[in-house]
Amino acid sequence: MSAPATMTAVLLTGHGGYDKLSVRDDVRVPNPGPGEALVRVTAAGVNNTDINTRVGWYSKSVTGATDERDGAEEVEDGGWAGALAFPRIQGADLCGEVAALGPGAGGVRLGARVTCATNQPIPTPDAPTRYQAIGSEYDGAFAQYCVVPADQLFDVSASPLSDVEIAAMPCAYGTAMNLVSRAAIGPGDRVLITGASGGVGLAAVALAALRGAEVTGVASAAKQAAVVAAGAVRCLDRQDTPPAGVFTAALDLVGGPGWAGVIDALAPGGRYAASGAIGGPVVEMDLRTLYLRDLTLFGCTYTPKSVFRELVDLINAGGLRPNVACTYPLAEIVAAQKAFQEKTTSGKIVLLPPA
Repeated sequence: MSAPATMTAVLLTGHGGYDKLSVRDDVRVPNPGPGEALVRVTAAGVNNTDINTRVGWYSKSVTGATDERDGAEEVEDGGWAGALAFPRIQGADLCGEVAALGPGAGGVRLGARVTCATNQPIPTPDAPTRYQAIGSEYDGAFAQYCVVPADQLFDVSASPLSDVEIAAMPCAYGTAMNLVSRAAIGPGDRVLITGASGGVGLAAVALAALRGAEVTGVASAAKQAAVVAAGAVRCLDRQDTPPAGVFTAALDLVGGPGWAGVIDALAPGGRYAASGAIGGPVVEMDLRTLYLRDLTLFGCTYTPKSVFRELVDLINAGGLRPNVACTYPLAEIVAAQKAFQEKTTSGKIVLLPPA
């Protein structure tokens, strides 16, 4: 399988607004190095992660909600792991086909349909939760081709899902799988899920329900039907204060001013897991609530391969089907991100590179 010399790709030229996204059709197709695979991208999901990175929201200097950040104020440390090297090709959600293998690359075959985790574990004895993020620490899926470490790829050739559906899953469902795994969600749990109508939220609802939990989702009234369809038994409005002391676990994607209410909603011995803060990253807590009620708090970004493998097994078995709102051509990435940020629909938006 041969690849062209150049490709269409979206270059992020710096932290900032939409003007920092440059669609080019003369970008050199990368060559896979030792242990790497060249993947022809067939579909790439749009995520908060991509937008947050573009506007520099991950910088410690930013304290507001994600929708309050437009990238107008310059930051240098706005990536997952601090400063980024520009230009960078983003794209944290990948479905594609293995087009070439570099020297020594194993574990994946030419022509296989593949995907990969957004946060890819590369642990060391000194840093057991070390990871790299595709589209952040190295170029990602907003292009016709990308190079991925071969040992981070998972074969999804057997899945009955379409490429678009698979591309809607790694970031959202991978994050959600990590949340339910870290919080040990299982039968008998009463789980509160904030931001339940978003990509990660809907995935968390489905996965928690699949594990036998009773799920209560928090979402606006217009989107509650989608949350119930995903597996929730009931919904609360975003303005509601959850009932106190009821839930054995909470999966939080919002943070912000309502954070204390989520903590108060936990029963003694409850577990709280977070992987987002779209409502604001800076919160206050009464530590007496934490220790007098024996609560356990989990921060969830590092995803072991065993956890993502669980998701891949479900993908290959057709055990999950994501809600895809719509698709856009890769060249219309600005329109796609604007639609994503308007949050008028439930489900994922997926970009399609030129064939």
